[in-house]
Amino acid sequence: MATKVLIVEDDSNIAQLLQLYLDKEGYETRTAPDGGKGVEAFKEFEPDLVLLDIMLPVLDGWGVCRKIRETSQVPIIMLTAKGETMDRVSGLEMGADDYIVKPFEMKEVLARIHAVLRRTLPESDEKKKLTFDKLVINLDSYELIVDEKRVDTPPKEMELLYHLASAPNRVFTRNQLLDEVWGFDYFGDSRTVDVHIKRLREKLEGVSDKWSLTTVWGVGYKFKVDE
Repeated sequence: MATKVLIVEDDSNIAQLLQLYLDKEGYETRTAPDGGKGVEAFKEFEPDLVLLDIMLPVLDGWGVCRKIRETSQVPIIMLTAKGETMDRVSGLEMGADDYIVKPFEMKEVLARIHAVLRRTLPESDEKKKLTFDKLVINLDSYELIVDEKRVDTPPKEMELLYHLASAPNRVFTRNQLLDEVWGFDYFGDSRTVDVHIKRLREKLEGVSDKWSLTTVWGVGYKFKVDE
């Protein structure tokens, strides 16, 4: 079965170009010209990934992203004509997995899609579950259990936390985390890591005194576990 990609883009030329290239790559695609139709298409089409423009009529990309995140953790890549840091950070904080600034090269879009899907597809039968005091990180089911309660967590946050916690007390630089969690062909910057760490801390701080998500100033981050 082909991987399904929903393209929510009001510029028909860009939407058609994306659809053309993705169809040639073997994806099954559908387009939506505004945010309202994008939400409807998401429910009907049930895509594996969403390419989502920010500046949309009816309902903007932020609103569409919020609607999708109410019911699904499907990967979302934001498309935006704005290159400012705060626009990118806003998208990530809302649960987007990546962003691409227009104008873009199609090979960049394809590389980002491949990287996101590679991270979300199962790699092996190896169990990917880590257990600590009042914390269970299950990468098989993409479930985070905090103090016996399931906490909704976007895929990238889960992967980042799992990566840090699978090597307790090891310090990772931001660039290492970008390479090892986002993939070598990721085009982002270290602010992406900071945003995801911030969101994880909101879910985890104060839960246990036996472990913590710690900043190592001037270096990066580690999942600190008391020996």
